[in-house]
Amino acid sequence: MVTPLIAAAQALGFARSCRDEHGELLRVLARGVGAGVIGETGTGSGVGLAWLAAGAAQGARLVSIERDPARAAAAAELFAEDARVEVRHGDWRELHAHGPFDLLVLDGGGQGKGTDPPLDPAAWLRPGGLIVMDDFTPCTTWPPTYEGRVDEARRYWLTHPDLLATQVNVAPDAATLLATYLPGLRAPR
Repeated sequence: MVTPLIAAAQALGFARSCRDEHGELLRVLARGVGAGVIGETGTGSGVGLAWLAAGAAQGARLVSIERDPARAAAAAELFAEDARVEVRHGDWRELHAHGPFDLLVLDGGGQGKGTDPPLDPAAWLRPGGLIVMDDFTPCTTWPPTYEGRVDEARRYWLTHPDLLATQVNVAPDAATLLATYLPGLRAPR
């Protein structure tokens, strides 16, 4: 299912589809959810969603939201035969109504990049739920930097008191952040 979606993304002129390296990680992580709920902000043309669906169990439910109506409609059509998958058109914040999530892929909002604030993991995830964010560059310094400035989005996720988070380099030039929601993780003893 992934290969046809890459071709569809190219036909739509959508060049920012999920990299294969990140997609393989998504497939493996989706497999670990079992019959849980998987959410995604930023469907795009559906390539990342296809990787998630490829790994998800038959009992899983996948909900993805895309702000561009044409892309949302095209992706919804591509997944029309998969009863586990729902593609919605709207702002990323509207995805919240479909949680709480066992796996949440933040690709079209909620990361805290740019002007949008990062979402609150407690409001979106089940305990033990995992947030996945791509489109980072590998970083080997602390505090993390990007283009000569402190990378506030990355620092938010890596230091959040209720998250156990790490950076995984999926390629020499690409990193993904993984953050597991563990409420009370750093509670006083």
